[in-house]
Amino acid sequence: MADGDLATRRGLHLRAAALDERFARGSGPGGQHRNVTASAVEIVADLGELDGPGADRVRAKLGAVVRVRAEASRSQWRNRTIARARLADLIDDAAIVVAPRRPTRPSRGARQARLDAKRRAAERKRSRAWRPDGD
Repeated sequence: MADGDLATRRGLHLRAAALDERFARGSGPGGQHRNVTASAVEIVADLGELDGPGADRVRAKLGAVVRVRAEASRSQWRNRTIARARLADLIDDAAIVVAPRRPTRPSRGARQARLDAKRRAAERKRSRAWRPDGD
């Protein structure tokens, strides 16, 4: 893997040539430093170059191009690190195979126990009711 390539925890690789990093002035507080330095980072990744296990699944979920932006820090280097980490996490999350849910049903005994408990609660409430004496 060459310098500048992006590798994820799940073993997916994206070559540096597929990453387009752009730097711009950030918004928000920071004073003069924020106004004169291009510290905000935007990474545009071409996922057509993505290879590894689940790359097709990632492309199906995210599309052919993904854009990530970071401007939390005053440092361009730190923002670049944050943006690359966000991109790696985004790719990893899209690579996860979600197992289909198998619907479950309560057992016959569980249904019977629930109905018995409801019956007991109803009887308890019925016994609290005020009844005038029939004498």
